[in-house]
Amino acid sequence: MRELCKLIGRIKFKILSVIIILMAVNLNFTWRIYTFVYWDVAPPIPFPYIKIVDTLCYVYVFYINFFPNLTVRKVSTIRNKILEDGVALLKIFLTTMVFEAVYIVILLLIRKPEGVDISFNLPLFWWLGLLVKFFLIELIIFWNGIIRVYLTSRQLGIKWRVIGIICGFMPLVNIYVLCRIIRIAGNEAEWETEKYILNQTRVEYLQCQTRYPILLVHGVFFRDFRFFNYWGRIPAELIKNGAVIYYGNQHSAASVERCGEELTRRIKEVLQETGCEKVNIIAHSKGGLDSRYAISACGAAEYVASLTTVNTPHRGCIFADYLLEKVPDKICCFIAKKYNAALKKFGDSNPDFMEAVQDLTASSCIKLNEKLPDDSRVFYQSVGSKMNHASSGRFPLNMSYPLVKHFDGECDGLVSVGSMKWGSNFIYLNVPKGRGISHGDMIDLNRENIAGFDTMEFYVNLVRGLKERGF
Repeated sequence: MRELCKLIGRIKFKILSVIIILMAVNLNFTWRIYTFVYWDVAPPIPFPYIKIVDTLCYVYVFYINFFPNLTVRKVSTIRNKILEDGVALLKIFLTTMVFEAVYIVILLLIRKPEGVDISFNLPLFWWLGLLVKFFLIELIIFWNGIIRVYLTSRQLGIKWRVIGIICGFMPLVNIYVLCRIIRIAGNEAEWETEKYILNQTRVEYLQCQTRYPILLVHGVFFRDFRFFNYWGRIPAELIKNGAVIYYGNQHSAASVERCGEELTRRIKEVLQETGCEKVNIIAHSKGGLDSRYAISACGAAEYVASLTTVNTPHRGCIFADYLLEKVPDKICCFIAKKYNAALKKFGDSNPDFMEAVQDLTASSCIKLNEKLPDDSRVFYQSVGSKMNHASSGRFPLNMSYPLVKHFDGECDGLVSVGSMKWGSNFIYLNVPKGRGISHGDMIDLNRENIAGFDTMEFYVNLVRGLKERGF
């Protein structure tokens, strides 16, 4: 009931006007039956008037199934317009269903005039006709809305789609679930519209058109794939605002040394292709260590203007030391073998799971930091975030969060906040209320909109800051 009250409270004026008129449509149907019941009490409605009102009602119901927001004006993408209209239809359906149920109950409870025998004056087909009209109108509106939402929403995910199907026939529960679906999809549509309008207003300013191209460097156990971008929706948003983007393409599971050497070669390829003198590196997780190795140990410093590390374990993970110490060697070898076999299929020519994991331990990072001093020619800065509780992250971060927090302190599910700090500028991101920001959220891995934190807008501002520094 609370979800329903919230929904009704957030209904916009346009939707409210549709609901009021739709209620008038049904009022027309029921008033005609009422006058038939009390034929001697209430005068019959003239036949031409009935036909005109009926026609207008049906035309209106037809119209709102195509334009539930009462507008054809384009304010966003086609996908988002369909989603927005689907949400509007579901709001209309849910609200009118509630009001109609109350309305019918009140109508049945109205005291009949004395001397009128309803049982003789009201044929059964009139009531059936009324119910069929109610049912068909609402059925069309509901399926029109839910199909639009299910086909276009990105934030519902599989979870709420399945819950919606399972709970669809459970009284009261289905109302709660539908309210949640409307809220999730409605927030998504509103967010997408605001993002679209924002980009339209600033497109000419090219806020992310930096002097040097951006090299995005992925973290451990991932590759740069064409069809599934490690960085989610971030690259497309940066490109819309003028950025030139390239990817690291280093091994997903290899030592920091090997990946650093790969990155050095990749940087030279980018410079040769673009004709630029340097690149700006934005690196996530282990990618930050790989990038530091390329700069300090492989001679890439002269080709790098700035390095921004995102949730990188610069001081390693104490919990990784603990696991490697406690887990038997046989189990480690078995896991490594399985991972290496899988990673080969995803592009690694010579993956080494254990090599990658060992370089992320606190003990290894202490030695690494001694070996990799910062280069004065490069601007270093870092970004860090934290989760607020275990349920903030998706699997496996919800499982690792308690362990990492126990050994390392406040963390993003994998890396402690203290380990993320590096360079002359540290940007700390936190959403005090709600879920917080996980390791995966920082790269939009799950393409999920987070209340209180716009991942894409953060990166637009981050790159704009590099531009303002002359990079």
